[in-house]
Amino acid sequence: MAPPNLALLKTLAGLILVGVLCASSTLALRKEITWSSAFQLAGACFLLVVIASHICEALHLLPWMNWGAANSADHYLDLVSTIAGVTLLLFGLLLRVIKIAKWSNAGLTSSNASFALSQK
Repeated sequence: MAPPNLALLKTLAGLILVGVLCASSTLALRKEITWSSAFQLAGACFLLVVIASHICEALHLLPWMNWGAANSADHYLDLVSTIAGVTLLLFGLLLRVIKIAKWSNAGLTSSNASFALSQK
């Protein structure tokens, strides 16, 4: 029996986590369309690109891309996608926290905040 591909197992574990993050971001966007939930979903999608490139690297798909090499397209794809994903995800969370803080200072809850804002 061949030994398990440890890089693939780690990537599949990451796929589960990022998949849950994508699903929760999608549900948040469908519940209420806001900039914060849109940024969170965009960040989660960039992190899915990172996971996809690691799956391709572990399974040796698209060998012409020289997966894992220091100056390969994969290296830069990982770098840019990780930076963009984490930045957008954190920016979306920051916007959500600021919005919740404004609501709590105004004595509003999420259910009646949209009603109060529409009355202005």
